[in-house]
Amino acid sequence: MRLLMAAGILLLCQQPDFPDKLVMTNHGKIVMKADPAELSVLFLPLIDQRKLDAFTQRVARKVYKAPVNARIGHSGTIRPGKNGKTLDRRQFTEQVYHHAFSHDQSKLKLPLLTIYPKVDDELLSQIREQRISAYQTFFNAGNKSRSHNIELAAKALDSHVVFPNEIFSFNQTVGMRTKAKGYLSAKVIVRGEYVEGIGGGICQVSSTLFNAVDRAGLNIVERYSHSKRVAYVPEGRDATVSWDGPDFRFKNTSNQPVLIRAHKYGGTIAFALYSSDMIQLSKRDVPEASKRVPKEIKKEKEGDKPKSPDTP
Repeated sequence: MRLLMAAGILLLCQQPDFPDKLVMTNHGKIVMKADPAELSVLFLPLIDQRKLDAFTQRVARKVYKAPVNARIGHSGTIRPGKNGKTLDRRQFTEQVYHHAFSHDQSKLKLPLLTIYPKVDDELLSQIREQRISAYQTFFNAGNKSRSHNIELAAKALDSHVVFPNEIFSFNQTVGMRTKAKGYLSAKVIVRGEYVEGIGGGICQVSSTLFNAVDRAGLNIVERYSHSKRVAYVPEGRDATVSWDGPDFRFKNTSNQPVLIRAHKYGGTIAFALYSSDMIQLSKRDVPEASKRVPKEIKKEKEGDKPKSPDTP
């Protein structure tokens, strides 16, 4: 009994004594202010671990900065990547406890960890020289909306690197095609018919990439054809994609990273795959696309309700 009473007295003596506001800084700049007293267990001189975990999560989201991969610019020069940063959660938790029980000052310098980019300029310089595959398709450059969408998707894919045994996803790499991201309305295929939809033209990008990847001999994990014949690739050589539906995915089964280069110029979308000269591949024969520009298809009649579009 006496031992328990002594432990209780010691606990009360060591109760948290937070300042009114805890000011968290990074390089001298205030990042966040908080009331750390809210981390305590109600009516007890203890820190509530669940509250502290939630608090740490909020701080981590506030300071997180994603790294930026190195890229190849229009002139062919390599743009170096940029480091990111994230909260050192273990050290941050230790600092919170220290401030709570040591009657320290109210300012806390946030401990950060560096996140290095997955693709740096050194890697790009090693895998940009050996072209292992290429494919191009043609479209009507006069269709401004469709041409714009194709260019946006091409930019999202250019300089992307797929590492050995990594599975590439077109949807995850390009992201959701929305008005907020700049995509425009153009023709899409819905149940075998053409209608207007956001992101029209994207499937020509995925289909062109599919043929370049297949020609290189990489493993196709997921690929679907449209519900209607498309004219920009040979029959059966298309790859339809939709954010909430079909995806185009492939696995880099080679022994080296593969660099994707994408370029839209005029009425042409072209892909080229590059890697190190040490890469080992079993290439496939893939038929070329017709150089004749596909004819435009008229819009569907008014009143039809499109669902689950394949973007042609």
